[in-house]
Amino acid sequence: MNNPYVPLLVLMGISMVLAIGGVAASALIGPKRYNKAKLEAYECGIQPTPHAVDGGKFPVKYYLVAMTFIVFDIEIIFLYPWAVDFTHLAAFGAVAMLSFLALITVPFIYEWRRGGFDWV
Repeated sequence: MNNPYVPLLVLMGISMVLAIGGVAASALIGPKRYNKAKLEAYECGIQPTPHAVDGGKFPVKYYLVAMTFIVFDIEIIFLYPWAVDFTHLAAFGAVAMLSFLALITVPFIYEWRRGGFDWV
């Protein structure tokens, strides 16, 4: 029984038991005091309405901030392995990263023009 995957399977089993146990324990032990405010959907500080207030445009500031986080998070995820193995990838890696960075500037410029970086 010298299988190298046994420790990995044991770790996955322990993590699943802890995750399911934590959810079950919070459901059993946690308080169950519901009120109107807790049952409403949370909309980032905006009162949830079926239509935009006064028929105006819906504020997209929150979604632009989320988009910024996602764009830069994806950028870091793709840049990190390239930076680690920079010498092995050589010219192909440089061209791939430059084209990726060129593509990533499109949502950045879009958000900049939409006012996503204006915090006033």
